[in-house]
Formats: sequence, structure tokens, C-alpha cells
Amino acid sequence: MGSVNVNRNVTDIFYRYKMPRLQAKVEGKGNGIKTVIVNMAEVARAIGRPATYPTKYFGCELGAQTQFDYKNERFIVNGSHDAAKLQDLLDGFIRKFVLCPECDNPETDLTVSAKNQTISQSCKACGFHGLLKVNHKVNTFILKNPPSVNPAAQGSSLTEGKRSKRCTKKQNSENGVDNTKDTINNSVSNNSGGESDGGNQASHTEAEISAAFAESNGADDDEDANWSVDVSKEAIRARLQDLTDGAKGMTISEDYDKTEKERIDIFYDLVKKKLHAGQLDDVAEHKALLIEAERLDIVQKAPLVLAELLFSDNIIQEVRKHRVLLLRFTHNNSRAQRYLIGGLEQIIALHKDKLMLKVAVILNRFYDCDILDEKVILEWSQKVSKRYVSKEVATEIHEKAKPFIQWLKEAEEEESSEENDDDSEVEIEYNDRVRIEPLKAAIVTPVAKKVIDEDDDGDEINIDDI
Repeated sequence: MGSVNVNRNVTDIFYRYKMPRLQAKVEGKGNGIKTVIVNMAEVARAIGRPATYPTKYFGCELGAQTQFDYKNERFIVNGSHDAAKLQDLLDGFIRKFVLCPECDNPETDLTVSAKNQTISQSCKACGFHGLLKVNHKVNTFILKNPPSVNPAAQGSSLTEGKRSKRCTKKQNSENGVDNTKDTINNSVSNNSGGESDGGNQASHTEAEISAAFAESNGADDDEDANWSVDVSKEAIRARLQDLTDGAKGMTISEDYDKTEKERIDIFYDLVKKKLHAGQLDDVAEHKALLIEAERLDIVQKAPLVLAELLFSDNIIQEVRKHRVLLLRFTHNNSRAQRYLIGGLEQIIALHKDKLMLKVAVILNRFYDCDILDEKVILEWSQKVSKRYVSKEVATEIHEKAKPFIQWLKEAEEEESSEENDDDSEVEIEYNDRVRIEPLKAAIVTPVAKKVIDEDDDGDEINIDDI
């Protein structure tokens, strides 16, 4: 069977975190064909997660239904899938739900907060603890099936859990017991254990919960004290207000199951509402918009919406006004900057008569405000795209932008040449043969003094005469 590293990006043969290689077996034919992951239980124990989590992840990524048989440890994904493809998908699951975001160590645990509907991750190796930064459909399944709950308690096979529920419901109906509130409680709490998940286990919407709550109130108002969680609209709204800004971005909502276009429309309506209310000058509102874009998973394309709503034919003066808001989305984010340029192309095409001649000035203003990076602008200038405007308009915009693009290129060349000149001014020669001469003691030569003999002009004196 063989084993592989839990983090397959690590090529060290002595890496101590190993897991069995996935084994897949295709069964059935036609519409009933399915793939059984034979050793899913062993792999799940190696990565420290319930076997249902990666199986459900496979179903979400492949768009297929999944089934769990806890008694026989059979985990099934509908359709025909080879083991290599599932192994690659497992790497994505490990990267998102197992590895520590700080140290890439797989010794992590997941903790589910049923009250706040959030998922936390803690690492035993480096001590990291924080909210799970992944927003995936599997998060909904994890919230309904926390790691601390034994899924086999609800039924050890695919059908046992359903049989027990049907028997209980039948007995209650025979005894005249109203089971409406128990059903609602079960849907709110976590008890989806040993059943087939059907591939689409989205959480109840607020309207559905409120409708069920109203029906149960009509049946019997005296049993309200037995509710463990208040699911009324007011209570849900109050709990969301109690969450921190970061936690709001991590909570799972029904909006994530919508298409990208629907999520962009939600963000568009929010920005338009705040713009008309005059709230976009507040920095706190900028932060709230970024959190909402992260929740809707449209941070990269949010500048398209902002460009459409914030700019008009007076864009040159409006850039500095909205600079702080735009920087929240485009700073160190080249993809968001490219989408912003696409939005600018649309604004220029909309006000072609006034703005086409000012393309170079507009790009220069965004560059001076640090909203667009030089690298992104140069990459955009290399190819004419008709993604946002027609081919003719896009070509004309590139033509009008040529003076600014040429200026950027020349400035870059001058900067690189100056660096080369600075390096060439100083030459240092390294030679082993160069020796340092020791210091020599200076020789002091005495200064000869001139002696003047006063008796040079007189007669010589004989010493014997003295």
C-alpha cells in the first residue's frame, strides 16, 4: 500500500508525519456507479480528523453525493473517481483544514463553537490558536458534526439511524406526542451522524427557522422553557452583533451557497446604500466593507464594484477622496489591482468624450496614490483585452496610455542604470600577495651645532709656557 507524507510539499524522507496512500475502488455501473474509499478510516486517523470530513470535502469539490457507513467503515463518493485524483484533493483538504497556518505542522485540533457558529484551530506544536481562515462548504458540515461528537452514536450503518428515527416518530404519533419542537431542536443541534448527507447539507435559513418556530409556538406555548437555543430572528441578530469583526467574516451563512454574481450583487447593494447615506468617509465603514467582501469571498473583484459606484467623469479629483477605501482592497493585492484597472476601462468607456484624452493622467494619479503598482500597470500594457470593454475601445485606451507607460519604463531603466553606476564607481582589488609593511622605528639624527672659536684670530698658546 505504501505511505506518503501528510504534507506532500515536504520532500524530506525522514518527515515523521506519514499517512497511508488513498485506495479507491469503483463499484456498480451506469447511474449507480460509485467510488468506495477503502482505507479512508486509516487515513483519517493519520491526519487527526473524522473520516467524514475529507469524504464530504471530496463530494463538495467533485459535485457528487457522499455516503457514510460507520459500522463497516465504508465511505463512498458517487461517480467514478481514480485514487490519484482523490489523493490530490486530499492534499487540498489537509492544506485547508489540517496544517497549522503558522508552522505547517499537522498536529492541530478543530474546536466548534455551537453558540457563535465558528470553527477554531489550535496547534500543539507552536501554540497557535485562532479562527479557521478557510471559508468552504465543508465548514457547514463541520459545524453540524463537531469532532468531539461520535457520529456512530446516531446509527452504525447507513440505514440504522433512519430506522430508529422512523420508529421513534411512529411511537410518538401513536402516543399522541407532538414532536415538532424536537424536530426543530434536532435540526439546530448536531445529529446528522450515520446518514447519507445527500451532497447538499446547507444550514436552515433564517426564514425557515422562524417559520418552524412560529408553528411550534402555535402548538404549545408552555414548552418554551425547554429550548436550549433561541433561534428567533431577534436572537440570531443579537448573537451576530456580539461577534467580533473577525468572527463575523468567518461565520457560515446561506450567502456563501449563492453564485458569485449574486454575492457581488449583495456587495453592490451594500456599497450603494452606504454611498447614498454618506458613510464612506468613515474608516470604520471601510473595514466593515472589507469584512463583508471576505465573508462573500469576493475580495479580488470588489474593486470592480467600487470603481462603478465611486467614479464618474470627475475621476481625477475623486481618486484622492476614496484613496483609503481603495487601498484596503488593492494594497499588496495584484489581482485586485487588475480588476480595478478593468473597472477604470469601463468608466473611461462610459465617459469616452471627456476621459479618453486623460487616460495617461488618470493612470498617473492612481500610481501616485499607491493604489496601482508599477508592475501591474506594465503587465496590463502588454496585452489588449476585451474582457471589460470592446476591442476597439480597449485598443484606444492603450494608445492613450502609451506616454505614461513609456515614462514608467524610462524611469525604471534610469533607476537600474544609476544603481549600476554607483556600483562601478568604487573598485576594490582583493589580492593575497598584497602585504602590509610593518612600521619601522624612525632614526633620529642629531643636529650638529656650530662651535665658534673666539681665539681663531689670535696667537696660538703653548701649554708648556703656562
